[in-house]
Amino acid sequence: MISLQEENKLIDRILAGKQEPYARLVENYQRFAFTIALKILNNRPEAEEATQDAFIKAFHYLKNFNRKARFSTWLYRIVFNTAVSYKRKKRPVLSSIEHHDRADEPEQSLEKDDKQAFVLKAMDKLNEADRLAIQLYYIKEFSMDEVAELMGQNMNTLKVRIHRARQRLADELRKILKEEALTL
Repeated sequence: MISLQEENKLIDRILAGKQEPYARLVENYQRFAFTIALKILNNRPEAEEATQDAFIKAFHYLKNFNRKARFSTWLYRIVFNTAVSYKRKKRPVLSSIEHHDRADEPEQSLEKDDKQAFVLKAMDKLNEADRLAIQLYYIKEFSMDEVAELMGQNMNTLKVRIHRARQRLADELRKILKEEALTL
């Protein structure tokens, strides 16, 4: 992780006309930027393309970066917007489900996998903004301030979004588990 001071020095060098320091920023943030794009697009090649486009946009508009927030927060907002734009351009496609041979795994692992599958299925029912807010706050453990900044929302709006998203997630889980119980 790059410190804020080091990040600012790299940005200063980039703004002074050097392009090499940008590679360091890309290297540092590319994994999570890709994760955001992949969570929105659910398609690896499109997520890679959206992430690359977002880094190009960030480089192009770096002179507009005001440094009130961290570069990562600003960048992730660009990635989020770019991925959402990609998603709007395409029609929904059913994603394939991978099947794994789990005969060798203990029962606890199967139960954990089932729980994760149910949560993922319920998360897929949420809209992309709610899903991302839940993932950033609960899974990636960003602070509420960071998530609000990243998503371009004020704090109260984000708190309401997360609260309602959790309620919808719980409702979806109840529906899924009820359906699952009926098939047993």
